[in-house]
Amino acid sequence: MVLALKCRPKKFSDVVGQQAIIQTLKNALDDKKLANAYLFSGLRGSGKTSTARIFAKALQCEKGESSEPCEECENCIMANENRHIDIIEMD
Repeated sequence: MVLALKCRPKKFSDVVGQQAIIQTLKNALDDKKLANAYLFSGLRGSGKTSTARIFAKALQCEKGESSEPCEECENCIMANENRHIDIIEMD
C-alpha cells in the first residue's frame, strides 16, 4: 500500500494545514446546516480527498451526523477500511 494511503487522516483533527476548511465543515455538521453539494478543489496533495472521505464518514455515522464520527459503528469501520458502498474514491 502507498504511504500516503497508509498515513491518511481518519478524523478532522488529524488533517494538517486546512484549519479554515475543517472548521467550516465541522460547523456545518454540528449545526445541521448542510448544503446540497460540496466541491473540493485545490492543488495536488492538499488534502481534498482525505477531507472529503472524513466528511462522508461523518455523514454516514450511525450515531448521527456530527463533526466527530464514533469510529466504532459498522459504517465508520467500513469507511476506514475503504469498503463502504457509499464512499467511493474515483481518480
